[in-house]
Amino acid sequence: MALDLSVDLIHATVQLEQGLGDGTRTVGTGFLISSVAPDGAPRTVLVTANHVLQKMPGRDARIGYRIENPDGSWSYSPQTLKIRDARGAELWTHHPSRDVAAISITAPPEFAKAAIPKDYLAADDTFTRYAVGAGDEMMALGFPRGLAANQAGFPILRSGRVASYPVAPANIFPTFLLDFSVFPGNSGGPVYMSGQAQRRAGASEEAQKPAFIAGLLTQQVELNSERLEIGIVTHAKYIRETMALLDDPAAPVTIAVAQPVTGATAASAEEAASPK
Repeated sequence: MALDLSVDLIHATVQLEQGLGDGTRTVGTGFLISSVAPDGAPRTVLVTANHVLQKMPGRDARIGYRIENPDGSWSYSPQTLKIRDARGAELWTHHPSRDVAAISITAPPEFAKAAIPKDYLAADDTFTRYAVGAGDEMMALGFPRGLAANQAGFPILRSGRVASYPVAPANIFPTFLLDFSVFPGNSGGPVYMSGQAQRRAGASEEAQKPAFIAGLLTQQVELNSERLEIGIVTHAKYIRETMALLDDPAAPVTIAVAQPVTGATAASAEEAASPK
């Protein structure tokens, strides 16, 4: 995989939507991770914020696949994704204490190939090992208010700087702040370090940063109903734990001790309702 994760994650990031029956739809973001099932078979896992799927009341959602045409153009080709059974029970797995969801899916071969290897998810010690902290730039992908970058349905890429301190360890600080404009529909999108060199303020030399998925966007910060253009990112540690729960519901999970950020509200898929 390329050192710069941006293009790879753009291909692995998808729009999730469900029509509400009144001419509007609810929208969120998800991304694909490749892993190995207990029987050793390769599998594709869709990761998103838990509230994105919870706020979709129907049994079927749509996942926004994109197809490359022979002439080099792309077509938006969403397919049905079953998220509840006939009785309405949830088919996805979610973390017991964090806003993270995962579901195994059968993706078209080109999308299964585009899924990001699980090893790119930040581990417990990633932030400390690479001295990642306040002021470092991270990238975020998503579909703000259901808007795509183009008619082919690719996500919109934005960037921001880590806006809180400290950011580790994840069991004490399960989320961190990112200074960028968050809109409903961004929920569930990946936040990552691209691997490109970065220059810290006042530094004369650029430092090469690693490439890894730091977490996923789950909330935005508001004060007195005013958006502060700050996103809340849930650490990738909780994505790893949620994926472990897919295979073993008794797998150990971390119950983080930190309280939610004052003024935080979900970058809710439900609020992203927009005309079809």
